[in-house]
Amino acid sequence: MSLLIGIIGKPNVGKSTFFSALTENAVEIGDYPFTTIESNKGVTYIRAKCPETDLGKKCKPNFGKCANGTRLVPVELIDVAGLVPGAHEGKGLGNKFLDDLRRADGFIQVIDSTGSLDQNGNSVGRGKFDPLDDAEFVHREIVLWLANIISDGLIRNIRKLESEGGKIENIIYEKVSGLGIDPKDISAAVKSAAIPSNLKEWDEGVSVRLAEEIIRTSKPGIIVATKGDKIDQVEASKLKERGAQVVSGDFELVLRKASKAGLISYFPGDVSFSVIDLPKLNQAQRDALKRVEDFMSHNGGTRTQEAVEYLVYKVLGMIVVYPVEDENHWTDKNGNILPDAILLRQGSTAIDLAYKVHSDLGDRFIRAVNGRTKRILGRDHVLEDGDVIKIVAAR
Repeated sequence: MSLLIGIIGKPNVGKSTFFSALTENAVEIGDYPFTTIESNKGVTYIRAKCPETDLGKKCKPNFGKCANGTRLVPVELIDVAGLVPGAHEGKGLGNKFLDDLRRADGFIQVIDSTGSLDQNGNSVGRGKFDPLDDAEFVHREIVLWLANIISDGLIRNIRKLESEGGKIENIIYEKVSGLGIDPKDISAAVKSAAIPSNLKEWDEGVSVRLAEEIIRTSKPGIIVATKGDKIDQVEASKLKERGAQVVSGDFELVLRKASKAGLISYFPGDVSFSVIDLPKLNQAQRDALKRVEDFMSHNGGTRTQEAVEYLVYKVLGMIVVYPVEDENHWTDKNGNILPDAILLRQGSTAIDLAYKVHSDLGDRFIRAVNGRTKRILGRDHVLEDGDVIKIVAAR
């Protein structure tokens, strides 16, 4: 699995329902703080146009699946314990929460669209709390957590740096190397954070600014307002205007369960569904599906699938590339057509793909071949979304 997304937020906002809807994993869902104590891990899928439509032959994925030319590419999700103010100091389940997020490439911050919960996840009555306040304090906790990591023992390292004439970027990278942060992001953050020229003037404020820049560039995220089915269109519009995506994890979960049971026809991300066998549905099920149908007609679906895809494609800037061993038939050595779909960041090159497939393939890289044009590609050739690529390596 190449991409990990952390689902974060304060307790009781609907993270576990959102996670369960996307992964179809059964998790504990309860109306009280810290329902999630141990992090939940699962796999969801994002949609991509499969090159099988160009080839005219059916693909055979090793992971995920393909339906009518739409490839479902796997993405790993982790739903962690709710975050409360002071988590960076260990309050609540803060230490565990933050440790679980070390490997995350990006975040989906879930907020309660009804504004019914205080910062600790306790019910205070509908509309009593500004949902977007969550976004500020959760982001702040993550920044302060990273700032603490940066600050720990930093002065001692700065003195060593001054005596050896090294670079501050190297020290910072050593301190955060376990967080999956690219050295290039560290360098960019150091330039943007107004680091004092005299490093002896380094204080907590500098660490916070630097942490803010690192999070912004290396672990970006989006805000998703769940329980969208419990607010009206005016409330939803106000949340959208302030940068949140309004979804209904509850309704997405209903649709996926009904589809799995063979009651309806629904593909994740569809803007509507159809009932397969109406007589099989009892009145309660019909009423529930009618509520879901009404919500989808006003919002263009449940928007749950779209939220994940927005993060992956727009915010993280990922593309999907299809490595093959036979550039003519687009197969692996066993004759499987388009067996793998790999997520890479925009701007990735042929050598990046080689290393993504296997480190040994990258070490032995000779050239790449474009499966569509049959053109020979060098190691620094920038790949495009939907490319079918063969890597040629030394024996």
